[in-house]
Amino acid sequence: MSEAVQTLEGWYALHDFRAIDWNAWKRLSPEERAKAEDELHTLLAQWNEVEQQKTGSTAFYTIVGQKADIVFMHLRETLDELNELETAFNKTTFAQYTIPVYSYVSVVELSSYMAKPGTDPMQDPEIMARLKPILPKAKHICFYPMNKRRSGDDNWYMLSMEERRGFMRSHGMIGRSYAGRVKQIITGSVGLDDWEWGVTLFSDDPLTFKKLVYEMRFDEASARFGEFGAFYVGNLLDSDKCRSLLRV
Repeated sequence: MSEAVQTLEGWYALHDFRAIDWNAWKRLSPEERAKAEDELHTLLAQWNEVEQQKTGSTAFYTIVGQKADIVFMHLRETLDELNELETAFNKTTFAQYTIPVYSYVSVVELSSYMAKPGTDPMQDPEIMARLKPILPKAKHICFYPMNKRRSGDDNWYMLSMEERRGFMRSHGMIGRSYAGRVKQIITGSVGLDDWEWGVTLFSDDPLTFKKLVYEMRFDEASARFGEFGAFYVGNLLDSDKCRSLLRV
């Protein structure tokens, strides 16, 4: 049996993708729409307060294309908190005019492939900041789930620890070359959702997503072992843009 890599876990994550029922939304009176929007902005303010207290974080984006209209990405200390905030949203008037189209449950994860020997990572402020990050409010977001292949000679889980470490070192070098242009948050979902990892990228330039993912496809870790789900890409929503989005 190959040696399993040890992982460090931080905040739990929920990606909540919704479509807006525009026909039902347009049938509301201006007063009813205003009430629903006020409830939404009250909830957004509460989530922002959690972020200010550094006990969690939330990002709110539109989604381009037909897969969804909006996404909330939440980070919290516990699954219970994620469940509570999801329920709180579902109880709002605005939620009645949204349709859940996809969700992803995971936990912020760092592997020990690159760990420094003889150190306690939980005492490292830089490591803790990566495990419990405040989500960037970059202009654009890209999310996709992925697996490591388990097929014939390309079975990631049958490789030795040293082989996997070598692949991840090469893979990581590509990611580091994009430092300052893209922020990447890896969340583990083995036993929590249908895929093994979720990858969330933030950048002010959406072409960075294309270039980074394309370059990584040529790295052996992805070329041989990477399997990818659907990609979701979108644009940051602040209060003004949210009101503009919902104006009919």
